[in-house]
Amino acid sequence: MPIKEKPDGMFGEELIWLFILGDMATFSMFFWIYGYARVDELEIFRASQASLNVHFGSINTLILLASSWFVVLGTKAARLGQFGSVKRYLINACLLGCLFAVLKVIEYRDKTVQGLTFESDNFFMFYYLLTGLHFAHVITGIGLLIYFILLFGKGSVTGAQHKIFESTAIFWHMVDLLWIIIFPLLYLLP
Repeated sequence: MPIKEKPDGMFGEELIWLFILGDMATFSMFFWIYGYARVDELEIFRASQASLNVHFGSINTLILLASSWFVVLGTKAARLGQFGSVKRYLINACLLGCLFAVLKVIEYRDKTVQGLTFESDNFFMFYYLLTGLHFAHVITGIGLLIYFILLFGKGSVTGAQHKIFESTAIFWHMVDLLWIIIFPLLYLLP
């Protein structure tokens, strides 16, 4: 069933771009402070970084990339009014987001069992701060995906709801982009 009324443009609500600008500016500030602290304590950062599981980070990167791909497919299907397909794509995206969250919780548990906490050193303060803020974004995104799974499952979406869905897709891609920066910064940087 098609969208009830045609939305103006197909790039989400304008406020999502303001939110993303603010969010990216905030994360950029943290990235800059992290880089400054890393230069100041390079050996501590390298030693602490060596205790991270690169496999978890790599798998989580692939999971989020695949999840974003499903959101792209869902957005395309929504524009075509193929709501059954939208629902299936969003379920896949949501399940992958949940898998990311489960792996991140396992990783946090492994670190705390090893005694590596927010207070261990400056590296782990940044590790928990950056990945924790990102984790909060993932959980928010999962909640939004669930909302739209239910909405598209009803088979009828207004133009305004479609614009909000587009904004949710943009948000989800920002979450993916943030991880693509966080992963090499924390796990791979020599």
